[in-house]
Amino acid sequence: MVKFSSLALFSLLPAALAAPGQLFERLGAPSELDKRAGTFFSNWHEGSGNFQCNNGGGGSYTTNWSGQGGFVCGKGYSPGGRRTVTYKGTYNPKGPGYLALYGWTRSPLIEYYVIDSYDVLAPGEPWTKKGNFTFEEGSYDLYTSTRVNKPSIEGTRTFQQYWSVRTEKRVGGQITTGKHFDAWSSVGLNLGYHDYMILATEGFTNGAQASSGNSNITVD
Repeated sequence: MVKFSSLALFSLLPAALAAPGQLFERLGAPSELDKRAGTFFSNWHEGSGNFQCNNGGGGSYTTNWSGQGGFVCGKGYSPGGRRTVTYKGTYNPKGPGYLALYGWTRSPLIEYYVIDSYDVLAPGEPWTKKGNFTFEEGSYDLYTSTRVNKPSIEGTRTFQQYWSVRTEKRVGGQITTGKHFDAWSSVGLNLGYHDYMILATEGFTNGAQASSGNSNITVD
């Protein structure tokens, strides 16, 4: 989506918003980056729609969005890694988008999502299902996809995306990241050294279908 601490992450080439997992392509303006109460905040939007994201106190943020284009906003950690992420709040989407734990690793370069809720799933590249797993936090289907010669935290590269998609949607609870990392590893999807990780609200335009909604999320 260069590492947050460089404050240069969002100085890459702009492009039209088409699908999820393309944050490095969706750069109409610099992102707002901040640290508050040990959490990492990112706010980006592009297009002709109305995209509002407000950085609240501690681990909180709110969003309200509608129209053509897209946005990604969230709070989390830099670096990410094995931790239990606890969050709560409200999420009311219509159209393409996700409420997800989102992050990157290096060596290998991987973009990953743990999707807890959504209205319309609309992956940018074909997903290949790799299995599913269930543990005390819920059941998830596992997928992978490949981005070819696309912008990333290491410039234009070809890299894989890993996905855990919750089978019963929820808003709030615990995401034990190590459980997902281990589940991916068990089907041959290995991660590298962790870069940033955020609990993100994302909305985007997919073809003629725009996204709208609102969220109020707090990451503990």
